[in-house]
Amino acid sequence: MSPHPLVQAWSRPVRQREAAITLLMGAPVLLVAAVMAWRLAGQMAGLPVLLIGLASLILIAWRRTQRFDGGWLIRALNGARADLEDSSELLFSDPAALGPLQRLQQARIHARVDALALPDLRKPWPHWWIALLWIAGLAICAALILLPDRHGADTLAPSTEAAATIPGVPHLVGQRLRIVPPAYTGLPARDLDLLDAKAPQGSRLIWTLAFAPEPTGASLAVLGGRPLALRRSGDRWSAVTILDASMLYRIMPAGARAQARPHRIEAIPDQPPAVSARTPARTLSIAATGQRAWPLVFEATDDYGVAPQAELTLTVAAGEGENVSFREHRMTLRGSGPARQRRFATTLDLAALGFTGPGDLVAQLTVRDGRAPSPQVTRSPSLILRRLPPAASEGTGIDGALRATLPAYLRSQRQVIIDAEALIRQRRSLSADQFRKRSLAIGDDQSALRLRYAQFLGGENEVHGAELPTSDAPTATVGKEEDVLGDFGHKHDEGEAATLFDPETRSRLTQAVDQMWQSEGALRSGDPARALPFANRALVLIKQVQQATRVFLAKVGSDLPPIDESRRMTGKRDDIAPSDPGLTALPTDRDAAAAWAAIDGAPGAKPDFAALTRWFQGNRQRLADPLAWADAMDGLRRDPGCQPCRVRLRELLWPALRRPPVAPARRAGSGDSGARYLDALAQGTGR
Repeated sequence: MSPHPLVQAWSRPVRQREAAITLLMGAPVLLVAAVMAWRLAGQMAGLPVLLIGLASLILIAWRRTQRFDGGWLIRALNGARADLEDSSELLFSDPAALGPLQRLQQARIHARVDALALPDLRKPWPHWWIALLWIAGLAICAALILLPDRHGADTLAPSTEAAATIPGVPHLVGQRLRIVPPAYTGLPARDLDLLDAKAPQGSRLIWTLAFAPEPTGASLAVLGGRPLALRRSGDRWSAVTILDASMLYRIMPAGARAQARPHRIEAIPDQPPAVSARTPARTLSIAATGQRAWPLVFEATDDYGVAPQAELTLTVAAGEGENVSFREHRMTLRGSGPARQRRFATTLDLAALGFTGPGDLVAQLTVRDGRAPSPQVTRSPSLILRRLPPAASEGTGIDGALRATLPAYLRSQRQVIIDAEALIRQRRSLSADQFRKRSLAIGDDQSALRLRYAQFLGGENEVHGAELPTSDAPTATVGKEEDVLGDFGHKHDEGEAATLFDPETRSRLTQAVDQMWQSEGALRSGDPARALPFANRALVLIKQVQQATRVFLAKVGSDLPPIDESRRMTGKRDDIAPSDPGLTALPTDRDAAAAWAAIDGAPGAKPDFAALTRWFQGNRQRLADPLAWADAMDGLRRDPGCQPCRVRLRELLWPALRRPPVAPARRAGSGDSGARYLDALAQGTGR
């Protein structure tokens, strides 16, 4: 419903005055903020602050004018004109909706308003406040503009170059390095008087240099990268770049006769967040009778800060045998505490999640750090709340304990399938490298599960060096206090003697392990779609193993095959596997040998820089300090006769060489008594 025309006409001057006062008083504050942003971060920051501030100021002025509506006008007229007899509301009422006395009073009020002009309802101008704000604002802006630029026009630090100066040849006389870390780190910008530094990866580096005499041009020669051109502004030379990786560089003014020493800037990579479970203290918890809630507390730490929100994934596995069903729930948790060490806590309602019968409730927290534009993601250890079936609590003896324990081993294959399907759905949103790493992590899970099942078949444990895909700590057993198999079953015995299954069930478990092997191979090659059929087939076989009628431990010795008497004393060793498999020799590190030969040349001889460069580019990850290698190789390239450079390269190369396989030690000699004994034997046999 539109307001009365008189309300609009009489309140318009009041609104205009209020908007003008708001704009005049807010403008100097906005101007100071824009100039300050310009001085601190440059024009690219000052202009957005000015535009955003102006829009905000206009919005504030409009909001302040909205309070001058019809109700305010009635109250203002009644307070300013006593002759209106508190009946100003009748001025804006429809005569058809009024009674006879109200229409009479309305006519009297209209006559009085027409006879005497309305008072000025506008707010008086706050002249002194407006003048004070403008004077203070202009003074602050002038000070910010006229104040010398601390980062541009001040005196530079003296040069630390050790090269000898030659009259008339440009050389470095002043230097400063400004480091602006990424915004997500929360670290302040800093100025260094040195040209060597350590900075967070992704920092903005700003060099400000001065030369004498002035060269015609200058650049920063980056070892192994593209040079950075220095731009001149007055008597200052500057360059800007983003620190994506550690670098070695050298300052190169045009006309310089000697090369200065290289400077080193080391990039500090952002570490992924770490997540640990505080409550409960154990990975596996057994639900108590009548338990309705499950408290969870996680702690996440990061070098720069953890995102304030995290995602809690809950998987409910209910039922037994073929009737096992899986449901997944997701919750968003808000952390508490400082950004670098946040705690995420919640209490789960088991009934609301549908976790009322036998089964498992698995909880896992996914946290992110603040790295931009691609935050790093870490998953917490999986916490399991298990509700045992009634039959498990009624069992007696070792057989009943085994029946309650086996599901802890035979339920994780479904999680591998869930992770693989989720990864396939997210393929378009992930880069090729991220997709491959996620697939490799799921392959590690599949490998760990396959090794657990292989133990039931009498297989040996394999040793893996791959990292876990979560921040779980390595565990020695699975099932914790319920791991009766690990306590009472043999893991390194003959297959038939160590088995816990009847022959038919054991055959199915063998097939399941084979399918897991195929699934693991596809996942490690970065193809989860090809791994799904094998993983699903393994799950079907595992469910069949769950339905085994009996799980038993062998109580007698294994049945060995009968001895073939016809082969006795013949010396034939056909179809007999060698008892000593021998040692597998490591492949020869030919590139390292070529690099060593190139370094270990005659003093003054020019080394094979092609071999050195080829080995360095292909084995950077094997070197503890790649920048030190590049620095030493650069020194040897500039001076082939530099013997300290050769020694330094050998010291850096030696720890990166592959160690030779351990050879068997020679047996000690027979000694004096043994020699006499052997001599006596030789004399007795006539040799």
